[in-house]
Amino acid sequence: MGFLLAAVAAAAALFTHAGTAPAPPQTLLSISHPVAAFAQDGQVVAWFAPGDASRCNTVHLLKLDNGVNVDLPSQASQNVTCHFARSTRLPVALAVARQAGRALWTLPQESPLPLDYLLGGGVEANERAERRFLEIAHTPRGVGQWFGGVAGDADTLVYAVTSVDFADEGGCLAGTAPCTLVRSGGGVYRTDGRASVHVPGTGPAVAVAASGDAVAYVAANRIGDDGRPRASAGPPIEIVDVRSGQELTSVQPQGVPAAIAMSPNVLATLERTRLGLRLAWYDRATGHISGSIPVPKATAPQLTTSDRVVVYRVGRALRGVSTASHRVRLLARAAAAPIGLSLEGTRLAWAENIGRTARIRALYVRGSG
Repeated sequence: MGFLLAAVAAAAALFTHAGTAPAPPQTLLSISHPVAAFAQDGQVVAWFAPGDASRCNTVHLLKLDNGVNVDLPSQASQNVTCHFARSTRLPVALAVARQAGRALWTLPQESPLPLDYLLGGGVEANERAERRFLEIAHTPRGVGQWFGGVAGDADTLVYAVTSVDFADEGGCLAGTAPCTLVRSGGGVYRTDGRASVHVPGTGPAVAVAASGDAVAYVAANRIGDDGRPRASAGPPIEIVDVRSGQELTSVQPQGVPAAIAMSPNVLATLERTRLGLRLAWYDRATGHISGSIPVPKATAPQLTTSDRVVVYRVGRALRGVSTASHRVRLLARAAAAPIGLSLEGTRLAWAENIGRTARIRALYVRGSG
């Protein structure tokens, strides 16, 4: 396929700029139709391509250094993904783990019942059939399960959910007690092949990030008026071992976490405080804060980080802050709303839809200065 050769050539050209001053964004890959989600891990990039009357919804995995491409799920057997009428108003979540050779994705639906199908597959021949991990559904009142995000790195793939129920369902239905909603379960789960395993000790969560064998999660501490689980100020962000659940570090944010990202040595947070939004980063080994900056209220609840730089976006403007100098730089201005902004080492990549086509863009960033 010609676009694979183009992708490998573009990647090789980008690699020649590594370690030098950042070049303007380059196109890693041109795609003949729009995309709904993007993720990367190491040399593997992945994107979700919505289907139409003649084409299935498909998750594409591409290895940049050799051009090997795998499409998920296999259409050899019946699957939910292919013809699912997903909500185009709600985002598709996508995560990939390069060492495991697997991906997780969601299919959001608004009616007749709000839900997220959580699905997965892998590049090995015996894993290409769709794995239906969960149907995360809730009523319009909020009772049921809520999706808390997916994350992937190396051989780790995790997702988070929160279960919500009435504190006194019988009294609520009878009109003798208030219809108060409470958290009734949930947690962070890792996928182990085609199985799903609860990470010991984790509870209901609204956000999750992964780096190596570590997982960070934001606890769901309250229920909003719409029934949605939400974070609150005060409780720490826990970083735990993905298999044992052993606490590795505890980070104390100064506001309500709106987004998190994690690298081997840094946990980055976007926090809502009484003085406005702030971007903070913490030492993973100690949990101590290393720095913070105020950011515009229009900052998207989406972060990506390396040990040297934290990247965030305001509209189409991609900005990076050095974790050493605290200096903020405008890295690039995307041509369209960036999809799946992701920093892998020094490679910052995202997808953008241009009319009826899409492209994956990338540039190299440094954290010094």
